[in-house]
Amino acid sequence: MADILLTHSNHVFSDWKQAAKMQPYPPLHTLICAAHLRNLGHSVAFFDPALTEDPDSGLVEALERHRPRLLAVVEDNFNFLTKMCLLRNRELSFRFCAAARQRGIPAVVNGSDATDRTASYLEAGFEMVLLGEVEPVLAEAAAHWLGGGGAKHAIRSVAYLENGAVRRTPPRPPNTQLDDLPGPAWELACLAAYRRAWVDAHGHFSMNLVSSRGCPYRCNWCAKPIFASSYHFHSPLRVANEMLRLKNEFSADRIWFADDIFALSAQWTREFADAVGALHAALPFKMQSRCDLMTRGTVDALRRAGCSEVWMGAESGSQKILDAMDKGSRVEHTFEACRNLRAHGIRACLFLQFGYPGETWQDIEQTISMVRKARPDDIGVSVAYPLPGTVFHDRVALELGDKRNWTDSGDLALMFQGSYSSDMYRALADALHQEVRGGAPDWKPVYELERHSRSAAASCTSC
Repeated sequence: MADILLTHSNHVFSDWKQAAKMQPYPPLHTLICAAHLRNLGHSVAFFDPALTEDPDSGLVEALERHRPRLLAVVEDNFNFLTKMCLLRNRELSFRFCAAARQRGIPAVVNGSDATDRTASYLEAGFEMVLLGEVEPVLAEAAAHWLGGGGAKHAIRSVAYLENGAVRRTPPRPPNTQLDDLPGPAWELACLAAYRRAWVDAHGHFSMNLVSSRGCPYRCNWCAKPIFASSYHFHSPLRVANEMLRLKNEFSADRIWFADDIFALSAQWTREFADAVGALHAALPFKMQSRCDLMTRGTVDALRRAGCSEVWMGAESGSQKILDAMDKGSRVEHTFEACRNLRAHGIRACLFLQFGYPGETWQDIEQTISMVRKARPDDIGVSVAYPLPGTVFHDRVALELGDKRNWTDSGDLALMFQGSYSSDMYRALADALHQEVRGGAPDWKPVYELERHSRSAAASCTSC
């Protein structure tokens, strides 16, 4: 028997885009929670649905084999897929909860979508939604369900049903001492399966780490249900030691730093590069940050630490749109960042977002022009996605229909009254991807759909 069975809801093969990319990472935050619970004396089992053929039967087999006293669906809050609050993940979580309840096992859940849609998760049968940073609240929830803990209402940062109504307890402050947490319990994951998937698809094996939690910037479309706008970081030496472990113990070839924002502090980045050099821990790594943080000094330190690829939220080539987003950066920063990274031999990659309210065809053309001038090594294209808890969501809330979440990561549906159709934005994403990646872009569908959308809007106005 196990006290707690930990799992999550990311199933790679249920998402066509992620299955095609085949860049799976173990659920880092879930594994940190496993190590934390074991340090507190709990016996922990783990079921990983990510690369299984049938996650539902896999969970049932894990429930029957481990006979846990509690099921905890703890999402990897460092993985952008869980932050997208996808319908397929929610549905899998609900099925996992139902399977546990059928066996008399209580279930709790933590994640962005559960925080956004607390009532839905509780009505699906979860006993508690664990709100915010998960380690301390999961520890108290486990004590409650396993015996020796306090009453529900005494646990901070949880939600539960009481007489049919959702009750939320007061929030707890963020953890400012991240080095006190254990490293992830990598031994619970089947790393051989992840290695096989990576090597078969790409010829190398990449693993994931984080150096920080949260982001202090306040882009008004960015949802932060777990860490809010706090920002705290591990010490540079701690992170360098974790790199060394992945390099020596698991023979990782590359690393993805899954931080919301890496290298926020130039001093931290220099100290990190020094620690990596002293330990001989360097591995090629990719990370994400902001264009305005990629100064020459910071980029030089990143190069010394092994950085090979940086993804930056450029978002738009229109300063009007950046200002509307409360981005706090300028288009010129994109050009400067790409130049600095290129000069140091680091791949410069841009995240772009189309469809933000007020965006015109002229703004879209400015973004296309920015991409052509900056010459990024790769791009990721998204469409404005209103998630609860954001200023952006509040602005368009009255325009939202029944569909409030994307089904999978390739959905790209525009769910409010934008300037153009979802099909136009999807065609735009395809053409721009093809152009950047050296293919033969087909811009004709983009222009045809743009004209059609413009004509439809004019007809609606005349009515």
